[in-house]
Order: sequence, then structure tokens, then C-alpha cells
Amino acid sequence: MWRFSQIGIALGALGAMICFMGLFPGVTGAATAAGIGLVQVLMIVAGYGFLVLGAMIYLKCIFFLGVPATLSQQIGVRLAITGILFAAMAGLADIVGFGSHIRDDASDFFFGQLQMVGILASFALSSVGVLVYVLAGAKLAQHTPVEALSGSIAGVDDTSEVQLFDFDEPD
Repeated sequence: MWRFSQIGIALGALGAMICFMGLFPGVTGAATAAGIGLVQVLMIVAGYGFLVLGAMIYLKCIFFLGVPATLSQQIGVRLAITGILFAAMAGLADIVGFGSHIRDDASDFFFGQLQMVGILASFALSSVGVLVYVLAGAKLAQHTPVEALSGSIAGVDDTSEVQLFDFDEPD
């Protein structure tokens, strides 16, 4: 499962990069405007969502593989997902129609301070969810982090035996 944990690392790195590009669009060469736009909000939320998803995949594959999730770990997963959902709702509140600055045809997208606080609080909630997942399963982990990484990197797999065949001698 080391390969699947690498997918988690790649998703986390991709999410961090997308979130960074949403926060600072000038690094991509795009012209920066005075405010924040709809695409930026979508990139920030999607990037952080990929980051949290990558972290959860990595944690499950490295530390809790083959161990059923406890109730508190399931609560941590749901907190992480709820935080991402609330961040999307807070960021897109005016577009969807339940924000304080309803958008019409003549006005531009408005990103206010309440939306910013809502997104940051939601990101904190999802981060707490990831921490709850890790700390709730600390006693259930099969390996310590060093054992899990060193055995996987060295190619040592204790669950299967290597069978060597001698093709030179006829049976």
C-alpha cells in the first residue's frame, strides 16, 4: 500500500499548489485585480479539499491499514468533510444567494470579511477533523511511523514470502 500512500502525498501536494495559486494568482502570470474573484474562491476551496483528502489517504495507508476505523475516527473524517463543505458554502454564499451581498446582473462578485472568517473557520474545522482522526487511532496504529516508512522504502514486506525458482535445472 506504499504506492497508494504516494497518491495521497501527490494529492496533498497538488492541493497545496492549487490553493496557493488561488490565494496568489500573480504567480501564474495572471493579471491581479483589486478584489478576489469567483475562480479564486473555487481554487482555494478545491485546493484545500485536495490537501485534506490527500492527508486522509496517506494516514489511512501508512498508519491504519487493515485496522477498522473507530467511531471517533469516523467523526474526524466527517468533521474534515464538513469543514470543506462549510468553506464552499461560506465562499460562495453571495453567488448561491444566501449571502449578505446578493449578486445581480450589474454588480460584481463581492467577497466580504464574514466570508473570509467563515472560510478560515471552516478550514480550521477540517484541520481539527484530520487531527481527531490521527489522535483517535493512535493506540490502534499497526506501526510506528519509522517502521512503516523504513520497511516500505526498503522493499521489505513481512506479509508475503519471496519464492525463487531455478529455471536452469529440469524438473
